[in-house]
Amino acid sequence: MKIRISWPAGQLTATLDHTPTSEALIAALPIGATAQTWGEEVYFDTGITPALEAGARQVVEPGTVAFWTEGDALALPYGPTPISLGDEPRLASPCNVLGRVDGDPRVLATVRNGDPIHVSTA
Repeated sequence: MKIRISWPAGQLTATLDHTPTSEALIAALPIGATAQTWGEEVYFDTGITPALEAGARQVVEPGTVAFWTEGDALALPYGPTPISLGDEPRLASPCNVLGRVDGDPRVLATVRNGDPIHVSTA
């Protein structure tokens, strides 16, 4: 499953695995939200409220598409966050892992706090 995420300065696509959360996300598309940033992570509300899945992780690779169940938000880390140890992307709490950004996740560095962000099928 592929999604497209766009904001005023750019866009990317991501490939999602088949998980209960990714399927709920796909069913809710299109989504419009306001981007928030936390270190080198972009996150935003999705309007869906899935449960924490087995295999949820707090430390992930750059470019992981994650779902923060405590905030009902898609979380897109591309580098360290304020609680990271070294260069790892460390999320605020364990998150459901949905898939990966296609290409270089550093394009997310162009997202500004407060930017409108849109998610649709790709």
